Formats: sequence, structure tokens, C-alpha cells
Amino acid sequence: MARNPERRTLLADAGLRVLADAGARGLTHRAVDAEAGVPTGTTSNYFPSRAALLAGLAERIFARIAPDPAVLADLGRREPSLALMTDYLRDIVARTTREPGLTRALFELRLEAARRPELRSALGGVLRQGYADDAAHHLAAGLPGGAYEVALLHYAVDGLLLDLLTTSIDAGFDTDQVVSDLVSRLVGGAAD
Repeated sequence: MARNPERRTLLADAGLRVLADAGARGLTHRAVDAEAGVPTGTTSNYFPSRAALLAGLAERIFARIAPDPAVLADLGRREPSLALMTDYLRDIVARTTREPGLTRALFELRLEAARRPELRSALGGVLRQGYADDAAHHLAAGLPGGAYEVALLHYAVDGLLLDLLTTSIDAGFDTDQVVSDLVSRLVGGAAD
């Protein structure tokens, strides 16, 4: 198996673009080779099966949409409040909409995981760990609410992102205001 980490990253990034643009059906080793501009067969050397390719893309996507440590440090210096929670959520929405193809690729991976048990296991583990990490951070930071409210925000933001980055209901509401209202309505009552 090939061991060049930079090439693996290049291929994973190309795979995410293919997944975002062509969907799971369009994701093939050859399509990734073409998108990356590498010789045919290169992707197969790094990701020998479709399952390995999907797992590699799942791993890479979370590295790409991870929070900026400097932003987290700045937010972490503030006193816990609903306003701080709103700013954390604003950062999440900004990161996941800055490169819309990444979030679309994540939606594609989640849909594909519903049909592929091996991906469901791998991606599900990553998603559950992400939620657990978010809940632990929330509690450690002394933010209002608890694990349940963090779950509510995950559900709500996933729906908001789906609407922003796919075919929208076009309700006409300002995204920043929606984020603020999600926090105040879903967490505000728990803060009392």
C-alpha cells in the first residue's frame, strides 16, 4: 500500500469534490484519479476498495471542517452565556458553509452510510464522538443547558445547513438571526 501522506490527502480532497459534485454514484476510483490529475490507478493504491475510499473521505472531511484553534481560544476566554453559545454556533455555521461542497459531501456520506453497514459503523462512530466531545466541551465551559440542548442544536443546525446548501425552502430569514434564535429558544429555557 502506498504511504505518501500528502498524496493521500490530495486524493481524499479530490474525492470530496467528486462526492459533492457527482454524489455517491459518481464517486469512483477513476473519477477521483481524474479530479486529482493523477495516473489511473493511483487512488486504488491508497484506497483499495470503495469502503476504504469512503472511510478515507469521512476521515478527511472532519479534519477539513475542524474549528480553528485561535477562534476557539478567543471564544474560550469569554464568560459562559447564551451570547457565547450563539457565537460558537455562528462559527460552526460559518465553517460548514465557507466551503459548501464539504458539507454537501458530508451529507452524501451520511446518506451512503445508511446503505453501507461498514461506513455506517465508521461514520457513526465519528459522529457520535463529535457529539460527545461537543457535549463535554459545553459542560466543561459552563455554558447554559446540557447534553440534551447540545443534541437539539446538532439536529437544528443539520437542518439549517441542509436548507442553506441544497434546495432551500426559501423562507427568507436571515441566517445569523436564525442561529441566534436557535440558541435562545432551544437553550434559553434550559438556562433558567
